[in-house]
Amino acid sequence: MTVRRSAAALAATATVLCAAAAPAAVAAPSPSPSPSAALPSGLYGTTDPTYDGVWRQSLAFVSQRAVGVTPAAKAVDWLIGQQCDSGAFPAYRPDSSVPCDGKTMIDTNATAAAVQALHEVGGHPDLVATGVDWLKSVQNEDGGWGYTAGGASDANSTSIVIGALARAGEKLGDVTTDGGKTPYDALLAFAIPCGGKDGGAFAYQPDKAGKLVANGDATAAGVLGSLGKGLVVGNNAAVKDPSCHKDTPLKPEQAAQNGAHYLAGALAKTGHLDQPPMPGAEDSAPQPDFGNTADAVVALSASGHKDKAAASVDWLAKNSAGWAEQSGPAAYAQLVMAAHATGADVHDFGGADLVAQLNATGPAPAAVKKPTASATKDEEKKDSGDGDGIGGVWWFAGIGLAVGAGAGFLISGRRKNQQL
Repeated sequence: MTVRRSAAALAATATVLCAAAAPAAVAAPSPSPSPSAALPSGLYGTTDPTYDGVWRQSLAFVSQRAVGVTPAAKAVDWLIGQQCDSGAFPAYRPDSSVPCDGKTMIDTNATAAAVQALHEVGGHPDLVATGVDWLKSVQNEDGGWGYTAGGASDANSTSIVIGALARAGEKLGDVTTDGGKTPYDALLAFAIPCGGKDGGAFAYQPDKAGKLVANGDATAAGVLGSLGKGLVVGNNAAVKDPSCHKDTPLKPEQAAQNGAHYLAGALAKTGHLDQPPMPGAEDSAPQPDFGNTADAVVALSASGHKDKAAASVDWLAKNSAGWAEQSGPAAYAQLVMAAHATGADVHDFGGADLVAQLNATGPAPAAVKKPTASATKDEEKKDSGDGDGIGGVWWFAGIGLAVGAGAGFLISGRRKNQQL
């Protein structure tokens, strides 16, 4: 799960979000806070957290835990303090001493991300449980979730909630509506059938005419959701090339493979996904979408096709530094998740130590697992292969442990109405 959120974009569309329950975009630069508004000391990032505070904090936590970093206690306490008595989380609440009320802008994406973050941090099962209970209480009749409670279901929100429920130990087949609809019933309704040029992709929602239009971020989220995966996935071995299944009805695993088929084809062109120009922008040329590309990499690895993401990992390693520096903790987290999911070196990603960069955006972590030095090709050749020396079984086991164990995203809850 965005399972990847643009505070600037959300600020510009806040009224629309309230009325139409639109989704949030991820890991784009957010406006700077006013000089008079001091940021909490436990918060990650230095930009205005109004629209993405909980989101970026949660992504930071899940990616840190995947690579052996334990967040600072005050950072965890800040996230805990954001939770409402109902179990829901808002995007950000500046004064946690003031109880949530009808004006508090709670949402499913922030809640699902925070549930995953607290689960990965550990030690707060009651808070995870209340978050899960709230998510289940706002399930739509079609089995899915919208960005806000009661809003029309969308692929991104449904996927990141699926990931949160799965990571919390819920049996998704038992999370049903009164009419017997499961989360998968809703998610697969956004899957575009095979056959056309966009076959296999997921739409965010049907358009005004009821047509499903391919959406790169919704597809990445849909793949993870269909597999019952959370925001972080492990380094999976590559299997045969993805293909598009035409079975009716589709099984969730088949829908995931269809989505992987679409993403592999989309990435094969340039190594990255594109985002459409902003309305009114002078430059109408598509621009590279770093966040969605990172999400696509995670989705491909989760579905057993990390080999199809190799060129995209290289592209991110060479080109994402400026984007991540400008965008902040959520962007660094997405890159950590992409590198982790494909076995890339999170401590030397295009020359950058992604873990150190992410850690630097928040309070000093409580603990950091030191990376294990990688063997050179010459050193690997010296090993006899019996597992005792460099390049042997135990050496590579140590490397694997240094990378960390991933936990089964989204959204980047991630991005709204962004098409290839």
